[in-house]
Amino acid sequence: MLFLIPSRFISYMDPGNHTQIPEFILLGLSEEAELQPLLFGLFLSMYLVTFTGNLLIILAITTDSHLHTPMYFFLSNLSFADICSTSTTVPKMLLNIQMQTKVITYEDCIIQMYFFMLFGGLDNFLLTVMAYDRFVAICHPLHYTVIMNPRFCGLLLLASWVLSFLVSLLNGLIVLRLSFCTELEISHFFCELDQVVQLACSDTFLNDLVMYLTTGLFGAIPLTGILFSYTKIVSSILKIASSAGKYKAFSTCVSHLSIVSLFYGTAFGVYFSSAVIENSRSTAIASVMYTVATPMLNPFIYSLRNKDIKQALRTFFS
Repeated sequence: MLFLIPSRFISYMDPGNHTQIPEFILLGLSEEAELQPLLFGLFLSMYLVTFTGNLLIILAITTDSHLHTPMYFFLSNLSFADICSTSTTVPKMLLNIQMQTKVITYEDCIIQMYFFMLFGGLDNFLLTVMAYDRFVAICHPLHYTVIMNPRFCGLLLLASWVLSFLVSLLNGLIVLRLSFCTELEISHFFCELDQVVQLACSDTFLNDLVMYLTTGLFGAIPLTGILFSYTKIVSSILKIASSAGKYKAFSTCVSHLSIVSLFYGTAFGVYFSSAVIENSRSTAIASVMYTVATPMLNPFIYSLRNKDIKQALRTFFS
């Protein structure tokens, strides 16, 4: 791994104020001892539901030939990204609560931060690709099978992986150039990029610049693509004469629209609340919505509102 570097390559400044980085301290969501068993049970339950629910979605799609379509192909990959995303943060939090420690090593912190950015970015790009798939299905139904052919779907998935990899790798590499003070407390339950950068004692201008640029380019552009797709979708649905036709067309994308609203709504909510309320602990609690709650709710949104998924699950269990 690129991040497992010898400690002698970690940069230092004044030896009197800086020291070798053995570990970070994750303060978590609460420091009250009596709340730790409750947090452990709550997050263990949420993680098991997330893992099981998304795994069932993947198994249902892969085992049912009727679901071997572009929409479900991207949905299975979204479920995989959700499993991996929560698996990078929640197990470490549970282990720390169980072991009554808040320590995470420098190497583990960098690795956790990298993979969280990787799978979070993959979620972002997959939601954009799924919006484009619904746009083609509703606005160009006669050309859908030609446009969304298996080769093109594979290229879209590959592009999502490559872009997520490059963004997370770039942000991860420039963190390695930073030197850190002796105060290494992170007011979060995982190593979040912005909070790690804030702990640095060296100049963070390049890190801040790259963070803002990548967030702007790879956050705003996918969201713009989603909004453009749904603008065209709504316009096409309104042109359908019959009410039954409008309902059928809209029902094919309501689940995806619900997930998009949940993902971006909670992410922007955390971002704006952190800008208004300068309380990192409150921000950490709010971030649970898009880091843990959203991946947990995704399988329910798709399975409860999707007859094909429910039928595939019945077939799988029978």
